[in-house]
This record gives sequence, structure tokens and C-alpha cells, in this order.
Amino acid sequence: AALARLVVEAAAEAVASGGRFALGLSGGSLVPLLARELPPALSAVPGADPSRWLVAFCDERLVPLEHPESTGGAYRVRTAGSCTSLGRFGPVWS
Repeated sequence: AALARLVVEAAAEAVASGGRFALGLSGGSLVPLLARELPPALSAVPGADPSRWLVAFCDERLVPLEHPESTGGAYRVRTAGSCTSLGRFGPVWS
């Protein structure tokens, strides 16, 4: 819960200053942790305005979101319906 709270507080600060909040996410054990903890943290800090977020997947593999190795796909499956208000939620290809 502490990590999700830290993320949401940083987002609220960025949004309050008139900007956007960018968040880079990795996969692995972080997926279930944030899928569980981020929605309640967002509810607790209305100023975080998830529509102002840009979420990027730092270790995204070059596979479709439906592929079992997709980090973005893992977040989509785990957060189905709970983080749909995030402004941009998808892979960033380099």
C-alpha cells in the first residue's frame, strides 16, 4: 500500500502544478501489487486525476497485448475495470 500511496501522491503533486504524471512500470511481482493497491489509493487522493497520467511499460516485449509475455497485457488483465480512467494506458515502443 505504501508504494501505491507514494505513486498517487506524486501524481497529485504533478497534476496540481498543471502538468501530467508519467509512470514507468515493470512487470513481474509489481503487477499484482499495483493491481491490488493502486485503485484504493486513487480513491483516497481525488487530486491525482488519473486522466492526466501517461503509463508506460518499461520492459514491454514486442508482443501483442494478448500474448502471455506482455507486461501491458498483464496489467490490463489484472486491472480490468479498476484503472480504466487512466488517461493513456499502453505499451511504448522504442
